[in-house]
Amino acid sequence: MELFFREEGTQGKKIVIVHGLYGSSDNWLTVGKKLGMNHHVYLIDQRNHGRSLNADEHTYEMMKEDLAEFFERQQIDKAIVIGHSMGGKTAMYFAAEYPEKIEKLIIADIAPKDYLELGESSQYYQHQLILQSLIELQNNCTDYKSRDEIAEFLMLKLGSQDLVMFLLKSIYLDKETKHFKCRVNVEVLYDSLDEVISGMNYRWLEDRIPILAYPVLFVRGAKSDYLGEEDIKMVKEIYPEARIETIPNAGHWLHAEQPKLFMEALVRFI
Repeated sequence: MELFFREEGTQGKKIVIVHGLYGSSDNWLTVGKKLGMNHHVYLIDQRNHGRSLNADEHTYEMMKEDLAEFFERQQIDKAIVIGHSMGGKTAMYFAAEYPEKIEKLIIADIAPKDYLELGESSQYYQHQLILQSLIELQNNCTDYKSRDEIAEFLMLKLGSQDLVMFLLKSIYLDKETKHFKCRVNVEVLYDSLDEVISGMNYRWLEDRIPILAYPVLFVRGAKSDYLGEEDIKMVKEIYPEARIETIPNAGHWLHAEQPKLFMEALVRFI
């Protein structure tokens, strides 16, 4: 699939940024612009997100090959790849399959694990609620006359101001229909949620362990439960030389919650 992308800068190292679930290149523009002052940065929209095409299937195998096709189309021989959340899993899988294309790998707040194994504490249920809310919103789009009304609906459903503000970045007013729409293919993502939450885990990489072909950095939010202390041992089994950095007072969307500290961690490693 040909992916929509944005570019920042033209000189220095090539950097490819891969966003997470519900995200897009828009969410990473601040990071992209700062890195673009010294590097050539590409910010992609993954399939079923942003301005890239929608598809009937959403798997890590496909997202990995989308990224490989992007490298080929842009004639990128080697790059630093930064991936957040779902994008981090895409990046880990791509790097394992195409190590010759990786200069450095940076993974933001995700582990190579099956989060469904957490049972009732799994993030699966939060994402299920998010997608159900977005589907309801989309099915009743004619009921909403303003973004404030949409924000109020999502707040009632989800109860988190930060999460609502993040999701609103994917909501836009269609100029032709005059109705609000979502730049996320919510139905397909809902049907693919098991894959998104469980896929690209330790078992996918165990035949390649240890991975030493490229430097790896994991950046995690201190208040996030996506990459806990119990996950560090597994990360170190896969990537024995990986560096781990923790961003204080940050949750899962650490690049938005603590942008200065997150940027400093990136620059140190790059």
